[in-house]
Amino acid sequence: RTYSSTETEGQLLNSFVQYFGDSLGRKIKRMPLIEETVLPGDSLLTLPVVIIGNGPSGICLSYLLSGYRPYLSPEAIHPNPILHTKLEEARHLSIVDQDLEYLSEGLEGRSSNPVAVLFDTLLHPDADFGYGYPPVLHWKLEQHNYIPHIVLGKGPPGGAWHSMEGSMLTISFGDWMELPGLTFKEWAASKRRNIKSDRVMPEEIACYYKHYVKVMGLQKNFRDNVYITSVSRLYRGKDDEDRSQRNEDVSTQHLEMDNGQKSLTKRNWEVRGYQRATDGSHVPFCLFAENVALATGTFDSPGRLQVEGEDFPFVLHSMSDFGAAISKGKLRGKADPVLIVGAGLTAADAVLCAYNNNIPVIHVFRRRVTDTSLIFKQLPKKLYPEYHKVYHMMCTQSHTVDSNQHSAYTSFPEHNVLSFKPEMKCVLQSASGLKKILKFSIALVLIGSHPNLFFLKDQGRSIGHHSNQPITCKGNPIEIDPFTYECTKEANLFALGPLVGDNFVRFLKGGALGIARCLAIRQKKKHELIESGDGGGDGVP
Repeated sequence: RTYSSTETEGQLLNSFVQYFGDSLGRKIKRMPLIEETVLPGDSLLTLPVVIIGNGPSGICLSYLLSGYRPYLSPEAIHPNPILHTKLEEARHLSIVDQDLEYLSEGLEGRSSNPVAVLFDTLLHPDADFGYGYPPVLHWKLEQHNYIPHIVLGKGPPGGAWHSMEGSMLTISFGDWMELPGLTFKEWAASKRRNIKSDRVMPEEIACYYKHYVKVMGLQKNFRDNVYITSVSRLYRGKDDEDRSQRNEDVSTQHLEMDNGQKSLTKRNWEVRGYQRATDGSHVPFCLFAENVALATGTFDSPGRLQVEGEDFPFVLHSMSDFGAAISKGKLRGKADPVLIVGAGLTAADAVLCAYNNNIPVIHVFRRRVTDTSLIFKQLPKKLYPEYHKVYHMMCTQSHTVDSNQHSAYTSFPEHNVLSFKPEMKCVLQSASGLKKILKFSIALVLIGSHPNLFFLKDQGRSIGHHSNQPITCKGNPIEIDPFTYECTKEANLFALGPLVGDNFVRFLKGGALGIARCLAIRQKKKHELIESGDGGGDGVP
């Protein structure tokens, strides 16, 4: 591919390197954007960190890499006396400069990642017990701790929050959605937003994240409308006289031999993609990075039933498509109900949406209504009345009851979808094997979503806990070191957020802390080597 024009290429080059200063400008302009047929050479500059994903995970990591450091507040007393004693031992050090394994030892919380639990209890002490204690941390901007990085995202900062259904409340409280250094209530007050509930609309959260990047001075590190097409590891022959390079994908675990004689050594990452210009054209780019952080979330690929007929146009897989169908009047006057598949909160949102628009619902799900793992069992009734309304209907308005009595909603617990038929019919099968055929106006399959890591070889299957299986936030997250968040199966590749099982914003911030500490330690060692004259490299110092 070639660039649409020299001007476009130059504009994007300048955009990528804006923050790194005039002194680096001439050197960098030789690097980031190249024709796809050109292989990189030694003279090309390499960024220390490229972050893929600009949702709350990527934003929080950028915040810490930009030099913001958390310290124990002078008057703060953590309600956990053991943890507070540990914090007092190194009060003069930022949390980033302390032993995270030592601090997190013995802590318990709603994340399986210990650093996530640690950072959450520092920002929201005893939140799970209903207390509203303030954070025990205060933040300082230490510019000497800045690590050059770039954050690449498809849309504006905030990621998937900009595309979520706007009529539903978030599952978490507003202050649990906030990022370090700016409380959600402070932002709402500054924007004269009238927040009537502790739970807020996704659009409010999306606006908060976008504003956060600006007010914290992070926007120079962010690039929007960027689509990643490949992330691969660069290899080089140790004794290769012409210094040519070979490209190998991320999941390669063993170094190959060149003609059986020259071994290859792992080098930096190559990140390829394109940026969508205002005129709709695609401007390709190639970046080189010492480290890559995956912060893409899990909303890219809706879960599928993998049954016959699922690709029919009347079978939808997202709330946004359902909302669009309603707004366009496609369901107006339809006698047949909407078929909703799934027993999670998104499926419950769809039930509420249909119910509020006077659209009859057939609700199909595999579990028993008494299953303790249902999300409704974990939500207090007073805080989430709308979801408990759906759960009550799931329990009391089953197909086993007189169907005429509850024509607006009928649930089919312990049923699986076998197939969809072209005449808008669905074949269901009960736990006992009994089959039913139901007619519907539109089907909505909402059974979760999965990350789309297509830019990695085999979609990153080799870096999960279960090799050769798709990466999922619950069943097969990316396997990481619990304190550095570095992939255990691929050095210099990091992951955080839903990709490692932290689906709640309050916990994904721990991933940013772990990565920032790891990179800060390595950056310090690199500087010491350079100053002693024993090292160097092609990265930004």
